[in-house]
Amino acid sequence: MFEEGLLFHDVVSGYLSSVEPEPWQSVTIRFRTGTCQVRSVTLCCEGEEIFMQKVSLSDYPQYCDFYEAEIELSDDPCSYYFAVKPEGGKTLYYDVRGVVKDKPKADSHTLFRIIPGFRVPGWARGAVIYQIFTDRFCNGDKSNDVVSGEYLYEGKLVKKVSDWHKLPDPRSDFRHIYGGDLKGVMSKLDYLSDLGIEVIYFNPLFVSPSSHKYDTQDYDHIDPHFGVIINDGGELVKKADKDNRSAERYIRRTTDLANLEASDRLFAQLVEEAHKRGIRVILDGVFNHCGSFNKWLDTEQIYGNGAYHDKTSPYQAFFKFEEDHWPDNDSYEGWWDYKTLPKLNYEGARALQEYILRIGRKWVSPPYNADGWRLDVAADLGHSADFNHYFWRRFRSAVKEANPSAVIIAENYGSSREWLMGNEWDSVMNYDGFMDPVSWFLTGEDRHSDHFKKDRLCNTELFWSSMKEAMGENFSCQSMQTAMNQLSNHDHSRFMTRTNMRPGRATDAEGSEGADKDTEPAVFMEGALLLMTWPGAPAIYYGDEAGLTGYTDPDNRRTYPWGSEDQNMIAFHKEIIQMRKHAPELRTGALVRLGSMEKGILTYGRFLPGAASVVLINNTGRTRLLDLDLRACEIGSGHTLIKVIETGKEGYNTSPDRILAGEGTTSFRLPPYSGFVYRYEKAIGHGR
Repeated sequence: MFEEGLLFHDVVSGYLSSVEPEPWQSVTIRFRTGTCQVRSVTLCCEGEEIFMQKVSLSDYPQYCDFYEAEIELSDDPCSYYFAVKPEGGKTLYYDVRGVVKDKPKADSHTLFRIIPGFRVPGWARGAVIYQIFTDRFCNGDKSNDVVSGEYLYEGKLVKKVSDWHKLPDPRSDFRHIYGGDLKGVMSKLDYLSDLGIEVIYFNPLFVSPSSHKYDTQDYDHIDPHFGVIINDGGELVKKADKDNRSAERYIRRTTDLANLEASDRLFAQLVEEAHKRGIRVILDGVFNHCGSFNKWLDTEQIYGNGAYHDKTSPYQAFFKFEEDHWPDNDSYEGWWDYKTLPKLNYEGARALQEYILRIGRKWVSPPYNADGWRLDVAADLGHSADFNHYFWRRFRSAVKEANPSAVIIAENYGSSREWLMGNEWDSVMNYDGFMDPVSWFLTGEDRHSDHFKKDRLCNTELFWSSMKEAMGENFSCQSMQTAMNQLSNHDHSRFMTRTNMRPGRATDAEGSEGADKDTEPAVFMEGALLLMTWPGAPAIYYGDEAGLTGYTDPDNRRTYPWGSEDQNMIAFHKEIIQMRKHAPELRTGALVRLGSMEKGILTYGRFLPGAASVVLINNTGRTRLLDLDLRACEIGSGHTLIKVIETGKEGYNTSPDRILAGEGTTSFRLPPYSGFVYRYEKAIGHGR
C-alpha cells in the first residue's frame, strides 16, 4: 500500500550533502519514500529532469527507501522539486508544501532552494535570543538618570518616572524615561545566563532624546543616559528653561565628549562580560531615518550647522526638502510623515552612505565587538528598490569584512525573498512565518490585539498553509534557521495579553488594566513550546518569561517586574530552553507535519538522523485522543519516547514518562489547552 505520508525532503543536513555549498560545488540531494512503494523519483531542477538512484542507507529506518541524485551547482540560486511515480498510481509532486497533485511551475516560490556561497554564522542558527528595551529592563546606575525638565521633546519637557512599576502613559510614553541602563543589564547577565540565553538583542542604544531611541541623534556614541555621565552640567539640568529651549541643557549631558566616550567604553565592557558567559550581542540599526535632534538636521540648534536652519549646511543633501522650501524649514520628508523621524536621502548624499557603512563596521569591530545588526524597517531604506539592494549589498560586505561572524537580521513585513539571496540580509524578524500564524491559531488575535477573528482561532489548515507559504516565499535553509521567531516584541502586544482574546488598547476606556484580565497562562505555554521547537531562532521579549502583559506600543514597554516576577513561568522557560539546547534537531533538524488537520490540534516532528522530537498541541477545551504515525519523523515501531515536558491548565511538569512507538500508530492523550514534547534518541539508548 502506498503511504503518501512517508514522502519527504527538506533542505537540511541528512537530505542535502551540504546546506551551505560553494559555487560550482557538487551537491547530493536525497528524497525519502516508503519501502518498495514507488516506481521512480525524479529530481526536477532548473528545467532538467534527473532520474534519482535508489540507495542503501544502513543508519536509516528499514521501512523507508532513499533516492539520491548529484547535481553540480553554478554561482546562481538553484530551485527544484520532485516527481514521484507510485506503484500503480498517478505521478505526484513534492515541493515546500509537501505532496501536491499539480506540477509546480518553474518560477514558483514553493520550490526548494539552494543558494551557493550563502553562509550565515553558525552560532546564530537556532540561537535563543533575549530582546531588551533598555529603559525598561533594569536601572543599575541612578547617576545617569534623566532629570525631569532636562530637555524638550516635541515641545514638552521630558519626565523622569520615579515609580519603576508605573504603567506607561499611552499618549506620551516616548518622553517618559524610567532609567534602565547598561549597568542594569550587566547586573542581570548572570540571570540571563542562568535562563539559558545565547544572544541579547538590544533595542537602539545610540544617543537619542526619546525612551525608545528610534530617532537617533548620534550613531557614533552610546547614549550617556544608558551609559555614563561624568560631566553633569550643573544647575542647567535641574530647572526648566524660561525660553522653553532645550539646547544648552541637552548639550551638557549627551553631547559632552567625556560622557560619550565613557558610555562607549561601558558598552565594550558589557559585550566583553556577555561574551565571557557565552552570550552574543546584536545592536539595532535605525538607518532608514534619524531623529530631528541629529546634528545633520539639528532642529534644536544643538550643533549649529544642521540643514534645518542653515541652507549652506554640508548636510542639506542628507534630507529631501521640497523645492524652494525656505523659509518653510518643515518641508523635509519624514518617515510616515513624522517630523521627529526625518527620512534619510541616501541617493542624494554619497557622504551619508559612507558614514553609515563606517557605523556598520565600527560597532562589530574592536573594542566594541558586537555580534551583528538588526536593521529597522530595512526594506524602506532609500527611495527606490534598486538603491535599497545596492546599499544592503554594500552594508553586508562592510560588516562581514569587519567581522565575518556577525549576523544581519532585518525587520520586514511580507515577502523578503529578494533580500535573502545570500548577498544582503542573513534573515528577518519572522512575522509572516511565525508570529502571525501562531497568534491566529492560539488566540484568534492579530499581533497588535486590534482584531479577534473566530475563523482564525484553532484553524489548523490556516496555520500550516501560512507557515508553508512563508517558508517557500522567504527562506533557504540558512535564512530559515536564523529567522528571529517571536511571540511578542516592542511593536506589538504582549502574547500573554493576546491569550485573553479580547481586542484592546491602553487608550480604550478600560485602559491598560484590560491587558491583564482573563489571560490564559496555559495558552501562553503552548505558544512558548511552539517558539522553542519551531525552525529558527526563538526570541524572548524581556519580561515575557516573567509573565508581563501589555497592549501594543507603548503598553508593551512596561518595566521588568523585579521582585514580583512569576517565578513559575521563569522556571518553565528555563526548562524549555534547556530542552532546546539538549536536542540538536530543534536547532537544525527537519520539520514534518504529523497527523491530520484536526481543528485546534498541531502535531509535528523535528528530526535529524538518530534523534527526533515530537510536539503535540491541543488548543481546545476538551481532551483529545490522537493516533499518530511517527515514522514520518523516523521513529519506528518499538522505539522508546521519553516525555520531556507537558504543559496545561495546572502548569507544567517534566516527569520523564516513557512510551513505545506502535506498530502502525502511537496513541497520545492530550488534556485541554495542553502541550507535550516527546523525544527519541538512538545514541543514548532510547531505541529498541
